[in-house]
Amino acid sequence: MPGLAECQSLLRLLIARGDPKAIPIAKGAIDQYLNTAPVSARGRGLRVLQRDALDQHDLAVGVQRSFAETVDAYIERKLAEE
Repeated sequence: MPGLAECQSLLRLLIARGDPKAIPIAKGAIDQYLNTAPVSARGRGLRVLQRDALDQHDLAVGVQRSFAETVDAYIERKLAEE
C-alpha cells in the first residue's frame, strides 16, 4: 500500500515522543496516506494503522498513551467516513 509504511513509521515515532504539539503532524500523515492510497486500500490501511496505534497504546504510559488514543480516535473518524 503506497505510503502506509511511511505513515506507520512516523506515527510510531510521534506516539513514542508523545508531544501534543505533534498531533497535527500525525493527522496530516494519516490524511496524506488517504490522499495517496487507492480507494480500495484505504480502509484496510487505516485498520493497520489503528491496530498499530492500539498496540503502542498498550505499551505506553502518560503522554504517549494519550497521544496514541488521539491517533486512534482520528483514525476511527476517518474509518467512519470511508
